Amino acid sequence: MKKIITLLLTLILSIAIIGCENTEDNDKTEIQQQNDNKKDNKNNEQTQENEKEESYLEKTITTNASGEQVVTNPNDILVLTNKNRNLPKDYEPEDLVDPDIPFVFKDSPVRFMRQIAAENLEELFKAGSKSGFKFYGRSGYRSYDIQTSLFNQYVEANGIEEANKFSAKPGQSEHQTGLAMDVTSEVVNNQLTESFGETADGKWLASNAHKFGFIIRFPKGKEDITGYQYEPWHLRYVGKDVSKEIYDLNITLEEYFKDYFSK
Repeated sequence: MKKIITLLLTLILSIAIIGCENTEDNDKTEIQQQNDNKKDNKNNEQTQENEKEESYLEKTITTNASGEQVVTNPNDILVLTNKNRNLPKDYEPEDLVDPDIPFVFKDSPVRFMRQIAAENLEELFKAGSKSGFKFYGRSGYRSYDIQTSLFNQYVEANGIEEANKFSAKPGQSEHQTGLAMDVTSEVVNNQLTESFGETADGKWLASNAHKFGFIIRFPKGKEDITGYQYEPWHLRYVGKDVSKEIYDLNITLEEYFKDYFSK
């Protein structure tokens, strides 16, 4: 009888141990499945983010007969134009106005801007004046033809490789959008020079432009991204929400579209 009881107890204990092992295995399998599901969800979310980024960039560009990539949203205040994204040759904003600001050259043919950009630039200049800084506009909207003439002059004087570092080819200039303005001051004799960024005037502009919807379009240290040299004088209007985000993140417009726009 004792042997039978002992055998029964051993059998029961074995069954209990096997049951525990199976439960542990099931628990491990369930946890692993949960982790795999989390990874799959994360990968799916990343894929969706990439698809959003690609779809936005792709849906705002087309290829013309010459093989050039041409933007399809030139009227958008967030239009992205650079060495890889051309504006239509015949594009001219319909709402160009003459900003009520002082200009280096009175009655300059390139003083115009789109209305929303002009109005905010006026407010920026007023704020600068209250802080003791007097800024001057030097160059706003430039048509495709004007940019062609300007770029050719730079090529003749400096060669095409050098000219392409500081001047845009026709169709690739932000000035054609009507959303850009070159700004300077008397501390640099109203010239467009990198040293402007080291002056009190240039530093104030860089620290406050975003409050009025503008960014320094070609910042220092980002030349490999923008394709152009540092231009502390070149303001680009993108709207106050976007300008603040770009300023806070210390990024370029290209980086904003590539890494942050769809997040």
